[in-house]
Amino acid sequence: MKKVLSAALALCLCALIAGCAAREDIRDVIDLTAMSDTLRIAELTNITQNPRGYEGKTIRLRGVYRAELYEPTQQYYHFILVVDAAACCQQGMEFLWSGDHAYPGDYPEDKTKIEVTGVFGSYEELGKTYYCLTVDDIAILR
Repeated sequence: MKKVLSAALALCLCALIAGCAAREDIRDVIDLTAMSDTLRIAELTNITQNPRGYEGKTIRLRGVYRAELYEPTQQYYHFILVVDAAACCQQGMEFLWSGDHAYPGDYPEDKTKIEVTGVFGSYEELGKTYYCLTVDDIAILR
């Protein structure tokens, strides 16, 4: 009987540890698609004002795709713009699409509604630090 109880206790302990580890991972995912417009804009503003606190976290968001040419580097940069319901507030975030994707052919058309999930991080360019999401895929929304 003691062996059965010991085995059951060990199994419960393993499940508890695994459950805690899973919860730890969930806290590192910030799902902006599940937030109200007001909270979504507020959280994006917080991310842009305090980017170091979000590095390494996974962020999911929906918005409108935009590409912009930056003259000093002669490169296109890709953004997702999130607008609130009243269309009075908007916030954007740059993203890098991992893999071998060429602009414009592989990217959505400007103003296409998209959803992305990626890891928030930084990169250095022209002596400055920039923050962005590195995404594996872009989902086109209808």
